[in-house]
Amino acid sequence: MKLLSWLTIVSAFVLFDLFGYSKSFATFSPPDNYLIACGSSQNVTFQGRTFVPDLQHSSLTLKSVTSVVAVSNSSFPSPIYQSARIFSKVASYKFQIQQEGRHWIRLYFYPVPNSGQNLTSASITAVTDDFVLLNNFTFKNYKGSYLFKEYAVNVTSDSLTLSFIPSNNSVTFVNAIEVVSIPDGIFPDQAFSVNPRAPFSGLSELAFETVYRLNMGGPLITAQNDTLGRTWENDAKYLHVNSSAVTVTANPALINYPASVTPETAPNWVYATAKAMGNANVANMNFNITWVFSVNRNFSYFVRVHFCDIVSKALNNLVFNLYINDNSALDSFDLSSFTNALNVPYYRDFVSNSSLESNTLTVSVGPDMEADITNATMNGLEIIKISNEAKSLDGLSSVESLLPESLSKKSKIGIIIGSVAGAVAAFALSVFCYCCLVVRKSKTTHQGHPWLPLPLYGNSQTMTKVSTASQKSGTASFISLASSNLGRFFSFQEILDATNKFDENLLLGVGGFGRVYKGTLEDGTKVAVKRGNPRSEQGLAEFRTEIEMLSKLRHRHLVSLIGYCDERSEMILVYEYMANGPLRSHLYGTDLPPLSWKQRLEICIGAARGLHYLHTGAAQSIIHRDVKTTNILLDENFVAKVADFGLSKTGPALDQTHVSTAVKGSFGYLDPEYFRRQQLTEKSDVYSFGVVLMEVLCTRPALNPVLPREQVNIAEWAMTWQKKGMLDHIMDPNLVGKVNPASLKKFGETAEKCLAEHGVDRPSMGDVLWNLEYALQLEETSSALMEPEDNSTNHIPGIPLTPLEPFDNSVSIIDGGHSGTDDDAEDAATSAVFSQLVNPRGR
Repeated sequence: MKLLSWLTIVSAFVLFDLFGYSKSFATFSPPDNYLIACGSSQNVTFQGRTFVPDLQHSSLTLKSVTSVVAVSNSSFPSPIYQSARIFSKVASYKFQIQQEGRHWIRLYFYPVPNSGQNLTSASITAVTDDFVLLNNFTFKNYKGSYLFKEYAVNVTSDSLTLSFIPSNNSVTFVNAIEVVSIPDGIFPDQAFSVNPRAPFSGLSELAFETVYRLNMGGPLITAQNDTLGRTWENDAKYLHVNSSAVTVTANPALINYPASVTPETAPNWVYATAKAMGNANVANMNFNITWVFSVNRNFSYFVRVHFCDIVSKALNNLVFNLYINDNSALDSFDLSSFTNALNVPYYRDFVSNSSLESNTLTVSVGPDMEADITNATMNGLEIIKISNEAKSLDGLSSVESLLPESLSKKSKIGIIIGSVAGAVAAFALSVFCYCCLVVRKSKTTHQGHPWLPLPLYGNSQTMTKVSTASQKSGTASFISLASSNLGRFFSFQEILDATNKFDENLLLGVGGFGRVYKGTLEDGTKVAVKRGNPRSEQGLAEFRTEIEMLSKLRHRHLVSLIGYCDERSEMILVYEYMANGPLRSHLYGTDLPPLSWKQRLEICIGAARGLHYLHTGAAQSIIHRDVKTTNILLDENFVAKVADFGLSKTGPALDQTHVSTAVKGSFGYLDPEYFRRQQLTEKSDVYSFGVVLMEVLCTRPALNPVLPREQVNIAEWAMTWQKKGMLDHIMDPNLVGKVNPASLKKFGETAEKCLAEHGVDRPSMGDVLWNLEYALQLEETSSALMEPEDNSTNHIPGIPLTPLEPFDNSVSIIDGGHSGTDDDAEDAATSAVFSQLVNPRGR
């Protein structure tokens, strides 16, 4: 059926391309239309357009000390990449601009073989007069064979200079360039920011880079079939849950453009296909269709969502919600009320950042709870990176820092004026700071640095201060946290001293809550200092939750909170320092030595102990809700500790089976049952931990959208191999031949049970811990061990029942009546169990 459906779509697209689409062509003739084949000696036809050699274009000037031409006889990957111009010094192309305004700048790169230069290692930096487009890119660690980049830059003069800068004594190169006018109105000056919810103005002064452009439910649309030369790809590989969506198609000729939307906004083939809610095999149909994208967390993104109701049979039947990350973008959105007809295109623009503590951006649509018909739809999606304060789309370097000699006379005058003004301002600021210091000293002469405990269970003694502005936004900041026995209050000055005024050289990482720095206290104690963003509502919620949770948790395998600071509207948490950082950094993405199989097992066991304590160690269970490899930290001895409790939630009461709550967490680790039903249980942590286990084994991210569709999600991919009994085929190559097969088998069985579709089929964290300890025992014994029997997951024959039995064979007994833990007792229990496994042949 799927094949037939796709054949129908493709056939329709071909007919549409031949007979129907030409109506929308030629509606816009760009005043500037440079299609340049760099280094070529003849015209090149690519996607229905003709590219002219760079030395034969009359309105184009190439400024270069030296350049070399490279030509490949191979047709791979396409004709546009068969030639390149190579520069050993800074070079530039100067384009004469007929009409000011936004222009596409499209760059093509392919390291042409047999060029006489090692272009794979060449460093590529590309800048315009004002913006950095690409900074120090090389193909060395790039997974693709060629690179295509699309930018939208506002040109405000009669020329545009595009410069290419080599670095590190390397060369740089480019295969082809497009500089093409964009119609007025395609990109607005203002969009709606989803966090905080407010208008975002000034977009016309910023540069854009296209990151994703999707045709929901439809085939690939190339530049040949788009009036503005854009490419639209199919959305399938970005869907979080395949079964959550079905493809809907309509006749493109029926798409009726209103005055506010044109074919330049998006081709009518985009509006003629859509994704709508499918059969996710759940009782509650109030689930969301979600797409997940990898982005750079240090940038903001312009998000355009395209809608066209080709689903409904009548008006006002389609009411749904739109979410970007965890933020509501459109509530109870009735598409008909804006289009007044079916088959009418409509779009909305937003500005957003990446999701909390991850390099992902998610877009979801879901039904309105009060709607008569349960459905939601989307036709197209564009995600575009916005330049940062350095006017860069790649890093923090500005054009001036990369091309200091390019400063114009005007910019030099500006610098002089700015320097004088800055000096005056600095002098005034110094006087003001001196006065403030005198006043402060007079007030604090008799005050020291008090030790204040953190609140226990968030009791009523916690005092808060709410400003007028905070009341309006629903936020508050702590000024005093008083309770019984935990935590130290740090003054802001102490934090500054510990982190050398937040020295960037001490930066350990960046998350959604804020930045984390390495610090050293007065007594020499190493700490990790997490500095939150006081303007973030989510940051405040994490700040509260982190303190409330860690105030009642102490365990060898949980990161300890040392203290906090809430002076000057700051939200700062001080933790014990974990010398070896997050688990993920030891798996991939760094040059750290690979972990042995035994080390990996011990780390997983430590994390499982921490989670088991969360689930069973307090009067009411605690669900972490964000278990992932970046939240498992390692100390100097590689002891694993679970960290980051900002999203944690108190578990269900004894008379409840779950906690109903909005979905939060990290995509790739999210329990699909929780995602669909918004019903949270301890088994949600178990699923996330199962993803961690596979990440530890395979050393690749939980989600990798650049891989083939079947490999994007590590849980799905790994389970395919696990069910074949061939998990060793996808394990870390560093482990091949170094793992006891019986240990690997037990590990795979454990992960498979954790990743069960339904929570009721998953083991408890106690069971997971028991099985991981068993896998470690198998690894530590001789290679002559018998493989574990199929029924060994829940009980090993021959071992007498012990007091562990009421906890489902868990190796850790924790009294729920108090918040303390007895690690010695836990370790003793573990030893008692495994003392009977020394000779497994006796089973």
